[in-house]
Amino acid sequence: MARIQLENIKKAFGKVQALDGITLDVKDKEFFVLFGPAGAGKTTILNCIAGIMMPEEGVVKFDGEIMNLVDSAHRNVAMVFENYALYPQMTVYDNMASALRSKLYKTDEAEIKKKIQWAAKIMKMENLLERLPSQLSNGQKQRVAMGRALVRNPNVFLMDEPLAHLDAKLRNSMRTELKEMQANLGSTCIYVTHDFMEAMALGDHIAIIKEGKIVQIGTGDEIYYMPCNEFTAQLMGDPEINIIDAEISGSGNALAASFGINGSTVTYELPMDSGVYAKIRDRQLKRADIGIRPQHVKYSFEPAEGYFKATVYSYESIGNKSVIVSDLGDVRHSQLRMIAPNGLRVEPDSDIYIRLEIDH
Repeated sequence: MARIQLENIKKAFGKVQALDGITLDVKDKEFFVLFGPAGAGKTTILNCIAGIMMPEEGVVKFDGEIMNLVDSAHRNVAMVFENYALYPQMTVYDNMASALRSKLYKTDEAEIKKKIQWAAKIMKMENLLERLPSQLSNGQKQRVAMGRALVRNPNVFLMDEPLAHLDAKLRNSMRTELKEMQANLGSTCIYVTHDFMEAMALGDHIAIIKEGKIVQIGTGDEIYYMPCNEFTAQLMGDPEINIIDAEISGSGNALAASFGINGSTVTYELPMDSGVYAKIRDRQLKRADIGIRPQHVKYSFEPAEGYFKATVYSYESIGNKSVIVSDLGDVRHSQLRMIAPNGLRVEPDSDIYIRLEIDH
């Protein structure tokens, strides 16, 4: 396996700057996740590592060796493409065996059979080995593409949204299997996703990508609890974090945030945090956006001390929990999300009383 380094990688398609100075250091045997919205440049990063694309600027290194002029066949990478890239005339078995039968990575047929049976068992597709890709569903094709990569022993696994077309149950089980397989194989893996849960569950480290630039790199917990900006805070979390426009008042170590809600003002004393206080004082901020996660918003359907009044906008049941969305009136960021148990009878436009756990 290998340590993968990218140094100031730039790649453009016409006037579109797909990658703008990407610098990454993926440690040997690390599970590294590239996370961001569609069109951010995640797949282009994988293609530059694999040698499918050449960057206009910058250096790609495997274990300190510059790979820019090494063609993709000699980089020894296994890539799972989002669009499967299966050979239509070959059976599932032959598709999975194709790399191991190539002149470069020639492997004994008995060993090939052993590896394919192992991968097929993990991917739950033992009964599909004699089928052609045209006889498979999209989810089955994706499993074949993953199996083809898993039978290899490459420098690095590159996975471009490999679970995107699987059904929910299989996606959850495969997420667990993937992490365990990577640990057992002792492999370096770079994994692309736009699914927050996948990024958090799989990544040893996560890089947030936006418009061809790296916004933040850290562990899942670091990025979730200490996002560097509003974009990252909103990307990490389901339901999305609440952002509330606030007026800052006070001085010294006694600062307060006031929110205009439904024509009235609600004021909270900000918790003591020397770093936050210093930034507010240094920049002499009078206004700021306050972020608070839905699980730290408390609610009541009866008036209560310390709670302010809002209106129910919607009630959405999402599996093992529900989300109440309230309307704060004619203000910027006018909707506030909070977690609720299933089975509540909540009517749109009814009154709801809310308290923010401002310590969070």
